Amino acid sequence: MTHPPNVLLPSPPPGAPPPSAPSPARRAAWAEGLERLRAGATTEPGRLRVVGAALALLALLFGAVTAWEAADRFSAADNVVSHSQPLSADAADIYRSLADADTAAASGFLAGAQEPADVQKRYQQDIRTASRLLVKAATNTDSSTDSGRQIATLNEELPRYTGLIERARANNRQGLPLGGAYLRYANQQMADELLPAAEKLYAAETGRLARDSDDARLWPYVSLALGALAFAVLLRAQRRDYLRTNRVFNHGLLAATAAATVLLLWLAVGQTVARTELNNAQAHGQKSLNVLNDARINSLKARANENLTLVARGAVLTADGRNDQYETDYNTGMDKLSSALGEAEKLADDSAGGKPVADAIASVAQWRERHKSARTTDQEGDYEGALAKVIGGKDSTGQSFDQVDAALGAALAQEQKEFTRSASAGRGALTGLAIGAGLLAVVAAVGAILGIGRRLSEYR
Repeated sequence: MTHPPNVLLPSPPPGAPPPSAPSPARRAAWAEGLERLRAGATTEPGRLRVVGAALALLALLFGAVTAWEAADRFSAADNVVSHSQPLSADAADIYRSLADADTAAASGFLAGAQEPADVQKRYQQDIRTASRLLVKAATNTDSSTDSGRQIATLNEELPRYTGLIERARANNRQGLPLGGAYLRYANQQMADELLPAAEKLYAAETGRLARDSDDARLWPYVSLALGALAFAVLLRAQRRDYLRTNRVFNHGLLAATAAATVLLLWLAVGQTVARTELNNAQAHGQKSLNVLNDARINSLKARANENLTLVARGAVLTADGRNDQYETDYNTGMDKLSSALGEAEKLADDSAGGKPVADAIASVAQWRERHKSARTTDQEGDYEGALAKVIGGKDSTGQSFDQVDAALGAALAQEQKEFTRSASAGRGALTGLAIGAGLLAVVAAVGAILGIGRRLSEYR
């Protein structure tokens, strides 16, 4: 019998921890368990267990990802309908109310010391509307955002503007020329501070609307890929079962495949319908709303400058000193108004939206002719005659402006209706998809487990 040589092993250095003793029992148990799993996977029952677990996990993963992406798309679509677009519309109304208030203030000033009650009522209603919408916007907007900063600016500058208007009225009632200066200063503050802030607020809210619309229309690529993979794997599992048993149907796997197919089709069809409707809302609703709001704003600016032309009476000139500043701004505003109406006419896709735009175009042409006549009368030295042609009742530029404003209001209401209808239909196509995805995924997973369990029972 051979014995190993007696060899002295080196002693560990002083202070070193003693070497840990190996745990052969623990290592052997782990290796033995791994070996059993490996051996079990090579048998048909073991392979079936692996297939069943994989099918169940894939079905649940498909359902979870689909539920998450569907909830995200639905939330974005709901924001379009319930938050972004209403806030964008409110921002446009804030701008319109401020511009209309400025127009009404100038019209009332031109009427003389006794301002007409209807003009004063219109001014006060515009200020109340702007204030109410600013409060509403502030409650739905983070103060740290650009929209929040513009709202703060508007809330700060609006009382200053109304204070200047009241001073202008007070001086006008006393017949003092200082009233015209106060009115021009108020108009300058409106043009330099309030309207730019309102325009930035509108641009910010419209940008948020565009982002929400883009998010809602985004294809759920991951969910669709997982759905296609789950469908293919379930078909392969059924084919494998058929080849080994010659049974045409496995009821559990068939139910799992049906659930996965329903979910995949629901996802694809729902997202397609949502994209189509939201595209319609964007192309036939929001674009028209943007153009019509731009047209209405330019009509209000033109009307305010037309009134101020008579208030200033040539006191404010362009930078080169050759032309009346307000008359120049009036012509610029009317050109922009005509351009916007031409674009709106192209975007109108039915008679309900096209007719009010056509009416506005006809009224703008009439407005230009009447303004030209009033301007000629004023240049001939007949100020009272020109005043009657601007702020008078019948056949005045004021009547033409009111016709343009009413037609634009009708066109905006029609396009708003179309937008809301299409956007709501897009949101409706995604309603319930997130919850349905979770339920169908559970059905698919349970069906796969039961189907594989049915096969496993034959080996017991």
